[in-house]
Amino acid sequence: MQLRLPLVHQSSPEWIQAVLENFDEFLQDHADCERKASSMAMSFVAKFPDRIEIIPALIDTAVEELEHFRSVYQIMEKRGIQLRHEIREDLYMKQLIQACRSGREERFLDRLLLASVVENRGAERFKIVYENLETGELKRFYQDLWASEAKHGEVFVHLALHYFKEDEVFDRLTEINEIEGKIMAKMPFTPALH
Repeated sequence: MQLRLPLVHQSSPEWIQAVLENFDEFLQDHADCERKASSMAMSFVAKFPDRIEIIPALIDTAVEELEHFRSVYQIMEKRGIQLRHEIREDLYMKQLIQACRSGREERFLDRLLLASVVENRGAERFKIVYENLETGELKRFYQDLWASEAKHGEVFVHLALHYFKEDEVFDRLTEINEIEGKIMAKMPFTPALH
C-alpha cells in the first residue's frame, strides 16, 4: 500500500532560484523548520498520551528531526551564520492548520495527515536543493535529508491507520493534499522551505 500521494502542485524553478541566491537565509529557515518538526512530533505525545501505539514512532521522529536541526546548525556554524532570534510566522503552516477540523478525533486525523503532507513537501524541496548544489558535503547532506523526510511523510499516514479506517484516511489525505497544493501555488518565492 502506498502511504503517500504525489504533491498536487510541484515547486517552481523560481523557488530554487530564490534559495540559491540567499542560501544562508534558507539555512536559517531550514533550522527553524527542523526545530518545529521535532516539537510537532512531541506535541502529539503531549496532546494524545492515550494513543500509546504511536508514541514510540513519534518519539523516534522527534529525535530524528532534532538530529536534523543539529546537522543544519553545524553547517550554519561552519559558515558563520547565527540562528534567528525569533522563528518567523509560517503562513503556509498557518493556512494548513486552519483547514483542520475541530472535533478531537477529526483534528487528530487531520494533524497527522497535515504532518505527512508537510513532510512530503519538505522531501520534494530538499531533493530540489540536492539536485541544484555543487558536489560536496552540503549536497550529500541534502541527498540524505530528502530521503529521510519522505520516510516521515509515510510514518504519519501509517500512524493514522492505527486509529482510522483506510478509506477515511486516504479520502482525507487527498483533500488535505489538494488544499496544500492550492496554498503552495499562491506562496511567494522566498529562501524558505515553505
